[in-house]
Amino acid sequence: MSDKPSSGEILGVPYNFERPSLSRMLSSYWEPGEGMLVKKPFGIGYTLNLANWRSWVVIAVAGGLLWQERNSGSEAAEDEDEAVEVIVED
Repeated sequence: MSDKPSSGEILGVPYNFERPSLSRMLSSYWEPGEGMLVKKPFGIGYTLNLANWRSWVVIAVAGGLLWQERNSGSEAAEDEDEAVEVIVED
């Protein structure tokens, strides 16, 4: 029986199941010469390259949306607790 490869690509999506080292983990998240997405150091798919400014824009937008959702959720809950009068005419 042949050994299964621990890294490669399936349908264009990279995978890597080799035991990650600390240096490989750190270097995979900071690759200045690469684009916004880089191969994950462990697992399936891609991750953000923190050396690329576009990744920081994505993180800022995601953080802003999360902050907005958490702040607006408490106001919506207060509005739902109020009584509503319904008038039905025959």
